[in-house]
Amino acid sequence: MDLAQLQRAVEAARSTASALGLDVDVASVVHNSNRVAVRLFPCEVLARVAPSVHQADAQFEAEVARRLAGTDAPVAELEPRVEPLAYARGAFVITFWTYYQPVGSAIGPADYADALLRLHAGLRRIDLETPHVTDRVATAQKELDAHEQTPALPAADRELLSTTLRRLRTVISHARSGEQLLHGEPHPGNVLSTRRGPLFVDLGTCCRGPVEFDLAHAPEVVTDHYPEAGRDLTQQCRVLMWALFTTWRWRRDDQLPDRDHWRLEGLDQVRAGLLTMKASGWVLAGEGDL
Repeated sequence: MDLAQLQRAVEAARSTASALGLDVDVASVVHNSNRVAVRLFPCEVLARVAPSVHQADAQFEAEVARRLAGTDAPVAELEPRVEPLAYARGAFVITFWTYYQPVGSAIGPADYADALLRLHAGLRRIDLETPHVTDRVATAQKELDAHEQTPALPAADRELLSTTLRRLRTVISHARSGEQLLHGEPHPGNVLSTRRGPLFVDLGTCCRGPVEFDLAHAPEVVTDHYPEAGRDLTQQCRVLMWALFTTWRWRRDDQLPDRDHWRLEGLDQVRAGLLTMKASGWVLAGEGDL
């Protein structure tokens, strides 16, 4: 968010928390992107603030967290002192979460994989209607087809992303065995290192698909500690993940920090992933021009 919108978002978090009976003297921005995370003192609550057009997404995330609370899944919890809802406030929607003090140690590959295994076990215990991974791919393909949504994307790179998404969508569609609910984007930025161990956040990306799609977001060494994963499918999902990520970065309204860097880095990662797949003997149908 730009500075003016950020200030309004922080004030929306402060005023909404106070109206709900939480003690707020100070609000500190933890993260600013398309959505803002604000730490509230002294109540020690994390408010996640998004534009009001994302009301349904915020409510969906809160519902995922509420249902997972009854499992042993390692996820951040909603703030128990307020109702587990998405609160509308002016031009914003706010959800309130427990604040976890981070610890300095990095999450090792074995601990990361164990946490992901427990998350997947918890997700198998809840019943929730979610989109499929291929639905996310279809949305990205529409963004690429609508040039006005991605106006700065060069034609050759648009073709690379579009072709990669189309062909890997077919691969995922044929890998329907063992599908389940997924986190959707369990990359290191969505895993907190806390005194309770690794905890996953940003649950609004929950979708259905093979566990390899989640693993593709984690560091590659994590796969060595997740015994049920297929390495070939994980590699294909990793290329798909980078193609999706890169498409989002080229959207006209994307606000990810260092967006210009990630646009180019994402394209490089897609090309490198496709070369790795070829070197391993995995050639997608009709792939000759990639």
